[in-house]
Amino acid sequence: MLYVISRSLGQGRKAGIVSALGIGAGTLVHTSIAAFGLAAILVSLPIAFQIIKFAGAAYLVFLGLRMLHSKSTNSGHPLVSKRSADLWTIFRQGVATNVLNPKVALFFIAFLPQFVDPTKGTILPQIVLLGLIFDSSGTAWNIVIASIAGQAGNMLSKRSWFSRLQKILPGAILIALGFLVAFR
Repeated sequence: MLYVISRSLGQGRKAGIVSALGIGAGTLVHTSIAAFGLAAILVSLPIAFQIIKFAGAAYLVFLGLRMLHSKSTNSGHPLVSKRSADLWTIFRQGVATNVLNPKVALFFIAFLPQFVDPTKGTILPQIVLLGLIFDSSGTAWNIVIASIAGQAGNMLSKRSWFSRLQKILPGAILIALGFLVAFR
């Protein structure tokens, strides 16, 4: 959610919504991994989980640093550079951010299977259904958050103090998230 907020504040509502959709697509990857049993590899090989954890943390720090070093344009959003304004790139970054998020992987490994009942039929469709419910509700919520944060960013961008803060806050949030992922 903080990733979506930082995108929305820094690049507007549209970028936030595209980020939310990318995160939703990343959740589909986690659902597929859990449904097809690949999640068991992460449980049985702690080093694989650690690799994903640190890769995700490094990616968030990379995105944050890139946002801090991006150049301003005349679009009204100081962090929108020609390179970062591409919605397809923002979508792919949302997917990567979620796929490399160890907390989402942990949720699908440890929490979701508790709601699967082998006596009610095949496990695969149950996991897929639960994953789709989780994904659709989470994506809808992230879109609401993106809309609110994007609107707030638009209103606050008219204030000089926020324009200065807007140049550093989203990148700083992503860097902080990277460190939280790495050291929690």
